[in-house]
Amino acid sequence: MKTLGELQVGEALEEIILPPVDRLALIKYAGASGDYNPIHTIDDEAKKAGLPGIIAHGMWTMGNLAKLFTSYYQEGFIQDYSIRFKGMVFLDDVITLKAELYEQNGNKSRFQVQAVNQKGKEVLKGEVLYHHYSD
Repeated sequence: MKTLGELQVGEALEEIILPPVDRLALIKYAGASGDYNPIHTIDDEAKKAGLPGIIAHGMWTMGNLAKLFTSYYQEGFIQDYSIRFKGMVFLDDVITLKAELYEQNGNKSRFQVQAVNQKGKEVLKGEVLYHHYSD
């Protein structure tokens, strides 16, 4: 595996495919985050809100996206992280997390990041600024 500093512009990190979204994961996330909005955990409440079923917390998806960088923790840290929610994540969705290097400037790397569902629909996109420790 290359280090982040060895990547060339246009190269991607290894994709991560999350297990299918399940209710228990969303209940646990609600407890951890304090976001108890019932559209994330109760089918009837989601349907009352006009949704076909419960949806994952957007921040659940965003938090998972950071997993792309966890194996590089010894090299540096995420300095900035900005995303835009593009679509909803439903129960049983399989989300693929992606990151591609698009700018390298000294000890800083900029990545385009995205999360895509099993139908190829982008549900989140954004940018990560990764700061490499100096040697």
